[in-house]
Amino acid sequence: MHTAQPATVEAMMMESTYTRHREIAWRGGHTSSTSRLIAEESAIALTYNGSTHAVMMGTPADLEDFGVGFSLTEGIIARASEIASIELISNELGMEVRMWLNGDRAATLAARRRAISGPVGCGLCGIESLEQACRAPSRVEGPGLAFHARDLLHAMQALSPLQTLNQHTRSVHAAAFWHPRAGITLVREDVGRHNALDKLAGAIVSEGRSASDGAVLLTSRVSVEMVQKAAMIGAPVIVAVSAPTALAIRTADEAGITLLAIARDDGYGVFTHPRRVLLPEEAAPRVGC
Repeated sequence: MHTAQPATVEAMMMESTYTRHREIAWRGGHTSSTSRLIAEESAIALTYNGSTHAVMMGTPADLEDFGVGFSLTEGIIARASEIASIELISNELGMEVRMWLNGDRAATLAARRRAISGPVGCGLCGIESLEQACRAPSRVEGPGLAFHARDLLHAMQALSPLQTLNQHTRSVHAAAFWHPRAGITLVREDVGRHNALDKLAGAIVSEGRSASDGAVLLTSRVSVEMVQKAAMIGAPVIVAVSAPTALAIRTADEAGITLLAIARDDGYGVFTHPRRVLLPEEAAPRVGC
């Protein structure tokens, strides 16, 4: 895959992830005039072979990863090599991620190609039917894989200081990949939780890595689209700080994904496929009780 990204575009993206804004703050019973860093939000158009497929609002950073990850998790491509080239274009209205697909993939996409505008972090952009929105998830295997619950909780605790943009703005989501031996190896952030996961997926496949031997960490709630996207990259475990939806639980169960959510310092809940989570002895349920 060839990437064309002028230095000016790269610098512009780095500088435009947040801005400083004045505020009148009331804290601790006192009012003060101050300023704070605010996360930027930009229109991001994803185009394939010259035609727009989706327009979303998101954080203007890691857009190559976003393009690859969105293409993969939405089933437009099966592997990163099916994207011949990516070019990032900036204008006064936002950013454009121009992708050119190889051969058969371009022909397959032509049937569903159209321009769509969605809200922040829209997880169903480019979906044209209820069948597509509720599609059966890819089946994740990962036989024999098991992680200690305490290690997964420690990973969630370790994620916070790695969220560079969120430390400045306190308003963006993160998706990260954790490996039991290497720890957290990748972190991506965005104002949209779906976008953050797409960026993570793109980074994983672009670097030739596998998600089958670790866990995806999320700082958001878990909706069905998040489970579908994790399944597309073969992630066997999802750990999230907030609760899942009922459909997300059913989808994770069908996909064979272990879903550990409401992961906080004082505990967690394992909702599907608990065989991959090794519980502390004192917390393990007793047979017959």
